[in-house]
Amino acid sequence: MNPRRTELLAAGAATVTVVLWASAFVSIRSAGSEYSPGALALGRLLVGALVLGVICLVRREGLPPRAAWPGIAISGLLWFGFYSVVLNWGEQQVDAGTAALVVNIGPILIALLGARLLGDPMPPRLLAGMAVSFAGAVTVGLSMSGGGGSSVLGVVLCLLAAVGYAGGVVAQKPALAHASALQVTTYGCLVGAALCLPFTGQLISEAAHAPVSATLNMVYLGVFSLALAFTTWAYALARTTASSMGATTYAVPALVVLMSWLALGEVPGPLTLVGGALCLAGVAVSRSRRRAARVVAAAPRPEQARESA
Repeated sequence: MNPRRTELLAAGAATVTVVLWASAFVSIRSAGSEYSPGALALGRLLVGALVLGVICLVRREGLPPRAAWPGIAISGLLWFGFYSVVLNWGEQQVDAGTAALVVNIGPILIALLGARLLGDPMPPRLLAGMAVSFAGAVTVGLSMSGGGGSSVLGVVLCLLAAVGYAGGVVAQKPALAHASALQVTTYGCLVGAALCLPFTGQLISEAAHAPVSATLNMVYLGVFSLALAFTTWAYALARTTASSMGATTYAVPALVVLMSWLALGEVPGPLTLVGGALCLAGVAVSRSRRRAARVVAAAPRPEQARESA
């Protein structure tokens, strides 16, 4: 496949992921008020596993190769399972701004772990873009915070969620060298669902009393923000570095602000808009390339110029 086309497809897949992950925050607002953290995580994972399993059967995708299983197992435990439960729990202890602020440490951890464990390059533009985006995430978080009423437990839980997210992404990257994005996502989801099986009783009990809207939001989370978004994420991750993908997720806070404005009528303040703009600007910087370098690479060398003369 043409490298330019591959790059465009990966960018498109990353965009789909970011938009769907941002929409998940709006859906969690409804489902999270009726379902406990473990039950919500299990329900979402079961729905996602069902959808992904059907797609695997239709496409006749077999079991992943043995070499892919360590990465699938670790990402399934840390990201699909642990992260889902801990983040749901943490968001019940702190306000949305604080949660967004703490969890956005994740991309920084991904960059550090990716450089250390995967040998990912750390170009200056990536570092600069992440710095700008993190400043935007801090601004959004502070503008949405509830005036210092966050619990220490909630902050710790969100920090653990960020660590689980970063570890899962870095573990997933090597697995994608041996298995398809669909395989890695499907079996990672199954591992996460197995980890959350102790919450089965809670899920059954709460589903019997939850309003239809909350259950539909849980289904949406499983079908779109998990099954589809995690597959497009894995597709893009297989074609770029973990650090670059982590930086892309800094667009999520800006999109959450926009979606909350449109869907929930939550009008953002000036500081929130400034923070969202910084998040998007940082992502643009981190994903950009040095035009001058390309021009120099394309220019003829001095000896070639003399020969042509």
